[in-house]
Amino acid sequence: MEFAPKKKGFFGRLSERITDAIMSRPAIDEELMEELEEILITSDIGMDTTMKIVEKLREDIKRDNIATPDGVKEQIKKIVSELVDKGERNALSDEAPLVIMMVGVNGGGKTTSIGKLAFQLKKQGKTVILAAADTFRAAAAEQLEIWGERVGVNVVRHQEGADPSAVIFDAIQSAKAKHADVLICDTAGRLQNKKNLMNELEKMNKIIEREYPGAARETLLVLDATTGKNAISQTKEFGEVTDITGIVLTKLDGTAKGGIVITISDEFDMPVKFIGVGEGIEDLKNFSPSEFAGGIFNE
Repeated sequence: MEFAPKKKGFFGRLSERITDAIMSRPAIDEELMEELEEILITSDIGMDTTMKIVEKLREDIKRDNIATPDGVKEQIKKIVSELVDKGERNALSDEAPLVIMMVGVNGGGKTTSIGKLAFQLKKQGKTVILAAADTFRAAAAEQLEIWGERVGVNVVRHQEGADPSAVIFDAIQSAKAKHADVLICDTAGRLQNKKNLMNELEKMNKIIEREYPGAARETLLVLDATTGKNAISQTKEFGEVTDITGIVLTKLDGTAKGGIVITISDEFDMPVKFIGVGEGIEDLKNFSPSEFAGGIFNE
């Protein structure tokens, strides 16, 4: 998994700013801590999470007598890695059959992420079926079908405006008949009326529980890294309408707002499972806490 982006995005800018702050100080002192606080907050790492990182850094510097710039950088990497490390929860369930519900607002990269995830799973030798259960948005099913053809997986769809749960029902029957390993379900991305969305997702979940009781479950929230703090409000909003098991963070290649990964992991105790680092079909990467933290310094 490569975290160093082709253009200077979140990692390049944050790395430069932290390195400059440390190197420009004659000593590892309180002024440096305050400057690091400011750098982290302006990288879209929330106030509470920033305070947690800097307080831990202060303690570690004192305890371990850290007195060099490299020592400080190593310690920041270690603290960030520990914050985003949720152990086995950072990985997608390897059980089969597996039903993955993909949720998230329109425009966040949900359909693209579904296609890229299907490609990744197929490369692992798994059989995948896609369910076009976003029947609300015009052209959503068509977009998913294009991805299905590109990746070489079947897509179950109905006409626009159909009952999303009916799509899920048919997709489950298809998955069972074909002994598919993974069923990935697209869902509507509207949050304007949370009650409607909640009812829709509840109905879909009941269909899955009734028709596919033995299937393992994942509900992944797709977030656009470029939206910064909006990603936090979206995590809260979707967390109120469904049980999220992990995050897919898209568009991390050219943004200064990648710090949102750290905030969401910390504030919501939410594992990040995948990150999108580019436009290519192979640019959805499994999330690695240590590589993410190392990427802050392009290492």
